[in-house]
Amino acid sequence: MKAEGKAPTVEHRVAGPEDAGQRLDNFLMRTLKGVPKSHIYRIVRSGEVRVNSRRAECTLRLAEGDQIRIPPVRTATPAATQPVPLRQLPVVYEDEHLLVIDKPAGTAVHGGSGVSFGVIELMRRARPQARFLELAHRLDRETSGLLLLAKKRAALVALHDMLREGKVEKRYLALVRGDFRDAERHVRLPLLKTLLADGQRHVSVDAAGRDAHSVVRRRAGWTVAGQSCTLVEVELLTGRTHQIRVHLAHLGHPLCGDEKYGDFGFNRELQKFGLKRMFLHAAQVALCHPASGAAQRWASPLPPELQNYLDRLGPPAA
Repeated sequence: MKAEGKAPTVEHRVAGPEDAGQRLDNFLMRTLKGVPKSHIYRIVRSGEVRVNSRRAECTLRLAEGDQIRIPPVRTATPAATQPVPLRQLPVVYEDEHLLVIDKPAGTAVHGGSGVSFGVIELMRRARPQARFLELAHRLDRETSGLLLLAKKRAALVALHDMLREGKVEKRYLALVRGDFRDAERHVRLPLLKTLLADGQRHVSVDAAGRDAHSVVRRRAGWTVAGQSCTLVEVELLTGRTHQIRVHLAHLGHPLCGDEKYGDFGFNRELQKFGLKRMFLHAAQVALCHPASGAAQRWASPLPPELQNYLDRLGPPAA
């Protein structure tokens, strides 16, 4: 029998020092565990959530002392929530301020939208002594690679500032359909994010969207199932949702294995050759340490399932 949720009532919260600098949507997702993300965005857009008695956007960053009104929302009881397992994720770097992990494909960064738990819940479960642990940015569930987490509020605020100002270098490896001929190409196409009826996010190139800038560099090419494929490195100069996937699909070079924006027929052919996931990997991150200012660079090799796939394709054509 499904457990009943607790009776919904209006809640009033006061943002503490640990909440200062956090986005309103992230605060609500942490507070309203078990509530679908689509519903959280809906109650914010409708004005039911108030900050200091005023309507607020999801992107609002809270300040210590802010008064947050949360409308009646039914949440799952602990009995209805799947317990978070004790699972270790690969740690690339860790100190008292930062944690860098190598996220496996198929693991969401946080719970919600049909996912019981993600990276942040797993890491908190593995580190019960941690007083503070938050995601500094996100990766799609299907994307593997380097993910930054902050272990102090000051580090989180500094990382958010660096990400917003383009001071974090992020490079990805992607296999795309077709022969991407340019050695280097700057892609500047605005991206508009919409929420579909089923709560899923969809992003498209649209003049009404936010500026987005990717730099795509050719690495190698193959012929698969009678079609060309190209391994590219993509440097993100902005960090929009699904930016790499949408930019490349718009150029006619969708990511191999992308079930949302890709070429579905071609993906089926690729599966016959052994590609079982989207070919996108966060391979490099570089930044100045938020506390010491020292230059830091981390790298993650392609995971075995992607590297083995390239090896099966044989020597690249170029």
